[in-house]
Amino acid sequence: MRLSALVAIAGLLWSSAAHAEIRIGVVVSLTGPAASLGIPVKNTIELLPATIAGEAVRYIVLDDASDTTTAVKAARKLVDEEKVDAIIGPSVTPTSLALLEVVGPAQTPMISLAGSNVIAAPVEGNKTWSFKITPGEELQAAYVLKDLQKRGAKTVAFIGFNDAFGNAFISGVKKVIEPAGIKVLADERYNRTDTSVTAQALQVMSSNPDAVIIGASGTPGVLPVLELKKLGYRGQIYINQGMANADVLRVGGNDLDGIRFASPPVLVAEQLPDKNPIKPVAVEYVKSYESKYGPNSRSLFGATGYDAYLLIQNAVKQALAGGKSGTPEFRTRVRDLLQQTKEVVTTSAIYNMSPSDHNGADLRGEVLVAIDRGKWTYVPTE
Repeated sequence: MRLSALVAIAGLLWSSAAHAEIRIGVVVSLTGPAASLGIPVKNTIELLPATIAGEAVRYIVLDDASDTTTAVKAARKLVDEEKVDAIIGPSVTPTSLALLEVVGPAQTPMISLAGSNVIAAPVEGNKTWSFKITPGEELQAAYVLKDLQKRGAKTVAFIGFNDAFGNAFISGVKKVIEPAGIKVLADERYNRTDTSVTAQALQVMSSNPDAVIIGASGTPGVLPVLELKKLGYRGQIYINQGMANADVLRVGGNDLDGIRFASPPVLVAEQLPDKNPIKPVAVEYVKSYESKYGPNSRSLFGATGYDAYLLIQNAVKQALAGGKSGTPEFRTRVRDLLQQTKEVVTTSAIYNMSPSDHNGADLRGEVLVAIDRGKWTYVPTE
């Protein structure tokens, strides 16, 4: 057979393997305990452009039901059947960790929307294909520490999830506050599906801390706040940015007034100083989201979905110069280009990634926020 014929056949085979469109898979929690985190992401996906650099994009959204087994099945469908070029999600740390066993062998880049550093660090093994949006626990803790010191607090207690998320968050906060001389008096845990944390709250109350830090996400994180308020706790309570959604405000009601936490800037976009470089991008996203879903419907988690898209868009635009989507080579180029992200401004952070850093956020991606009469309020720290 002539060489020209072989080349033609190879070209046809390559074309059949490649996509006529860019495919982005989305695995998020639309049901189950983490649904309040995943639903705003699905809403955001509906706002995304239908093309990247002139190429059609198809978004394939699957529900993991806040369950690791279901999340793995969804991811396998995306990589085996749909041959997606990248995955956005999952919503929480346990499901994100479970997906490492899928995206690594499939060599498909994943941008998790969950909080824990352990999802993407250290960058080795399957984690060479895993990235994450939210700033690390230690960046969040830096703002909490500033506020604790301003209040003259000397002691704290923790109540958090008894899982990888709770462990990572509380460990990260301890690394920051303990060297500053703040003593941890109690460390209580509960499960995401628990309906009572009375015993844990009583243990915390008995230690009489100056402040309590909640290491939880979504509406299940409201439970210890309500219990502490019921028992008469009057110290400052800090929550995790994983609770920054409208459902949390609805469930917590007036008992959340005065609660503080470190958050990506998008939550208080319009209140940011004009000099903040994230403000224009964040305000544009909020206007787009709330014009469709109603005033004050914004969610930090919807915004993380948008930010994951912005990072993928930046990488895909460059990757397309090397060939069509839908191939292992294209997915590898996208991964490599994500690792080269430099000063990409999103609604939540300004990202600078590298082969050893698959998050790349810095202190520009956090502000201090308080809850005041059911609304998120920017708290200046300078």
